[in-house]
Amino acid sequence: MSIVTKIITDADNELRYPNIGELNTLQSYFSSLNERVVIVSILRDKQQEIIKLASKAIFQIHPEYIAPGGNAEGVRKRSLCLRDYGWYLRLVTYGILSGEKESIEQVGVVGVKEMYNSLGVPILGMIDAIDCLKKASLEFLSNDQVNVVTPYFDFIIQGMSN
Repeated sequence: MSIVTKIITDADNELRYPNIGELNTLQSYFSSLNERVVIVSILRDKQQEIIKLASKAIFQIHPEYIAPGGNAEGVRKRSLCLRDYGWYLRLVTYGILSGEKESIEQVGVVGVKEMYNSLGVPILGMIDAIDCLKKASLEFLSNDQVNVVTPYFDFIIQGMSN
C-alpha cells in the first residue's frame, strides 16, 4: 500500500480528514516523487550490471556456494540465485516508488526465513547476498540517491536477521 493510500485509508477508517502531520508527509512524498522515479529508472536500467557485481561479490565472500555441492553449484542453481537478486532489486524499487516499506515486509520479508530454510539456503548467506546487492546498486547512484535507497535494503537485511 502506498503512503498515499495508507493516509487516506487511515483517515477514512477514523471518519476524519488527514491531519497536518499526514498532509506534511504527503507533501514531502510528492516533492520527492520525481527523484524516486529517477532512482527506480537507474536501478531498472542497470539491473544486469548490478546483479553481475553483486553475484561476483557474494561468490568471493562465499566461494563454497559455487563449489561442488554448494547451493549455487552449476548453471541452473546459479541462475536461480541470480533470479532472486532481480526479484529483491525489484522489491526495493516498489518500496522506493510507494514511499513505504510495508509492501517489502509483506512480499519479501514475512516468511522468507522459513522459505529459505526449507530450500536449504543459509539465511546468513542471503543476508550477505542482499548486502552485496545493496552495495552494487549504490555504485550507480549519487549520494542523495543513496540516502533514499539504503533504508529499503537495510529493511530487508534487518527483516532477514530477526
